[in-house]
Amino acid sequence: MTKLLESDIEQMLIDQLKAKGYQYLYGPDIAPDGETPMRASFDEVVLRDKLETAVKRLNPSLPYSVQDEAVKTVLRISSPDVLANNEEFHRLLTEGVPVSVFKDGVERGERVWLIDFNDPWNNEFTVVNQFTIIENGHNRRPDVLLFVNGLPLVIFELKNAADENATIQSAFRQIETYKQQIPSLFTYNALVVISDGLEARAGSLSAGFSRFAAWKSDDGENLASHLVSELEVLVNGMMRKDTLLDLVGSRSRNKKT
Repeated sequence: MTKLLESDIEQMLIDQLKAKGYQYLYGPDIAPDGETPMRASFDEVVLRDKLETAVKRLNPSLPYSVQDEAVKTVLRISSPDVLANNEEFHRLLTEGVPVSVFKDGVERGERVWLIDFNDPWNNEFTVVNQFTIIENGHNRRPDVLLFVNGLPLVIFELKNAADENATIQSAFRQIETYKQQIPSLFTYNALVVISDGLEARAGSLSAGFSRFAAWKSDDGENLASHLVSELEVLVNGMMRKDTLLDLVGSRSRNKKT
């Protein structure tokens, strides 16, 4: 029996996501020194051009200056507290970025939307692997990131099931290391997924390992067959565009109830 390597698991994951309509980009290609750069520096974790394009499309009635200020507000979230940054971002994401607009000499408050939660297919979903981040002297490369309108909402950390030392627990520990060494990535995080290609668990940024859970259904109604890997079930169910955005939006709603 052929052993699956971590790179094999990564490629299978990417292929699944591409089949669901995600655009695929190879991290080194879009790096600052890549063939088609989408980042000005390695410490940038947001694909700014994609975010700006989405903001323009989703807020056509607002002036460019207001759209631009909203993008800058999102990009300058920065404090020593990772969880506080994450909470601030998710408030802006789910409630809109508050801005002021002047018309006929009168100031009024408006909201700039970063994602269309009402129509998931009116957003751009992108999967990127080998996305190098350099922050505070630490050079890290998360396995797979999912971006929505240029925002890195989901991180996948993968391990090799054939290696007895490479477990989902070790994947979780790797995420904990990332939080310490490349914290800016987690400002924009909504979900963390850890997997060895067979087992797969998902949780929030603040969740301990015991609170990470498997996704049980690939259609939202029926329990998936035990013959299908947990990673495949999770991608088929949880990473559907409508399901993912519902989960991101429900986080805010749950905090209010």
